[in-house]
Amino acid sequence: MATIGDNDLTLADHAKRTDESGVVQKIVEILNQTNEILDDMVFMEGNLPTGHRTTVRTGLPTAYWRMLNQGVPKAKSRTKQITDACGMLEVYSEVDKELADLSGQAGALRASEDRAFLEGMSQQMATAVIYGNTETDPEQIMGLGPRFDDLSAECADNIINAGGTGSDNTSIWLVCWGEDTVHGIYPKGSKAGFKMENKGQQTLEDSDGNQYEGYRTHYQWKTGVCVRDWRYIVRICNIDVNELTKNAASGADLIDLMVQAVEIPPSLMGKCAWYCNKTVRSFLRRQITNHSNVHLNMSEVAGKKVMTFDEIPVRRVDKIVSTESAIS
Repeated sequence: MATIGDNDLTLADHAKRTDESGVVQKIVEILNQTNEILDDMVFMEGNLPTGHRTTVRTGLPTAYWRMLNQGVPKAKSRTKQITDACGMLEVYSEVDKELADLSGQAGALRASEDRAFLEGMSQQMATAVIYGNTETDPEQIMGLGPRFDDLSAECADNIINAGGTGSDNTSIWLVCWGEDTVHGIYPKGSKAGFKMENKGQQTLEDSDGNQYEGYRTHYQWKTGVCVRDWRYIVRICNIDVNELTKNAASGADLIDLMVQAVEIPPSLMGKCAWYCNKTVRSFLRRQITNHSNVHLNMSEVAGKKVMTFDEIPVRRVDKIVSTESAIS
C-alpha cells in the first residue's frame, strides 16, 4: 500500500485551507521572514553558461629611474581569473487532481501553494547569499560569509573583529552592489529570477509506482553571487548578541564599529546598504535616542521610514543568525 508522505497534500490539508462553504481561505503567512538583501541585489547575466568569470589585476608594473646611456628592465602587470558559479535551486509541487477539484477552486488552492514555495525558496536563497559554501556543499552557491571568514586572509582588512568569542555571535555587513563591485548573476543565455512553470494536469506516481492524475508545478531559481572587487564588502564579525546594550556601555560598540567600516571601501560607489538581523537592528534603533549620536537616524524614502547610518540604509535580514562561531 502506498504511504502518503509529508510532501503530498492530503484531505486534512484541504480541510485546513477551506471554510465551511468550501471556499479556499487566505492563509496568514506567519512563517514569512524579512530578507531585504534579496531586494537590493543587482543582477547581471554571467559570461559563462554556468556563472561568471572575472579577470582581476593583482600586480602593477614597476617603473625605473633611468640615467643617460643606461637602459631599464622590461615590466608587465599581473592578473588572475576568478570564476563564480551559479547554483540551481528547484522543487516540484504535486497535488491529486481529485483533491484539488473538491472545492471547484483548483486554481486558488494551487496559488496558495505557489506563495509558500516562493517564500520558502526566498529564505533558502537569502541563507545561501550569506552562508552558502561550495567547498562543503558543492551543489550550492558561494555566499559572502565563507569569503570573509579568516582574519589573516587577503581580505582581512575588510573584516572588523567586534571581540566576541564562543558561538553566540552575529555580523553586520556593508555591501556596495554594482556592476564592477559585487552583484548577483544568472547563467549566460538564461532569464534572471525565480521561474514558476505550471505543468498542468499530469499522470503522477505514488511511492509504489501506481499512477493517478494530478497537477504539477515546477519552481526553479538559477543564480549566484559574483564578487568582482572584495574591497567593496565589509564584515563586522564576532558581535556577541548577549553583550549588546542600547547605549554601548558594555559589549560591542556598534556605532564605532560601523564608523570604522564606512572608511574601508575605496568609495561608496554603487548601491550601498547595511545588513543585520532584527536583534542588532533593534539595538541600533534604540540608540537613536542617544543625542550624541549623529550617525544614526530615521529618514523617509518613498513615504516609508527607513533607518540610515551615515545616510546608508540599514536593512534587515532574518537569515543572518545570532549563533555564528567566532572568526579568528
